[in-house]
Amino acid sequence: MAILKYTVIKSQKQYDEYCSILEKLISKDDDKFSDEIELLTILIEKWDDEHNSFEDVDPIELLKSLMESSNLKAKDLVEILDLSKGTISKILNYQKGLSKETIRKLSDHFKISQEAFNRPYKLVNELNKRFRNASLMNTRKKLNKEFA
Repeated sequence: MAILKYTVIKSQKQYDEYCSILEKLISKDDDKFSDEIELLTILIEKWDDEHNSFEDVDPIELLKSLMESSNLKAKDLVEILDLSKGTISKILNYQKGLSKETIRKLSDHFKISQEAFNRPYKLVNELNKRFRNASLMNTRKKLNKEFA
C-alpha cells in the first residue's frame, strides 16, 4: 500500500507543520498545487473545528487576534466591512456592538463560524464610565412571547 503524503491531523505539531506547508504552497501561486492546497485546507479546517474553542475569547479580542495574524489594520476593516473609520474604532474599543451584517462579513472574510462573533461581551459607554456597575452588554435579544 502506498504511503500517504498527508493524513488526518492528530497532534498540534502536525497541525503546525501542515499550516506551514500550506502557507508555502499558497505563496508559490501555482495551479499545479491546487489539489494539495485544497486537501491541506480541509485537514486544517477539520482540526480547527474539533480543537479550537472561540468561546474563551470575546468577539473583539478574537477579531483583534485575527487582524494581527492576517496583518490587517483598522483601515483594512473599513473596506472589508464597508463601515466608517469611526464605527470601526468604536467596535474595536468596545463602544459599539457587532451588527448581524458585520458578523456575516467577518465570518465570510476570516472563514470562521458566525457563532464566534455572535456572543455577548461588555460594552463601554461614555455616559456610564463613572458608574462602577453600569456597563452595557452586546447580547442576543429574546422576544417575550406576550409581545411577539
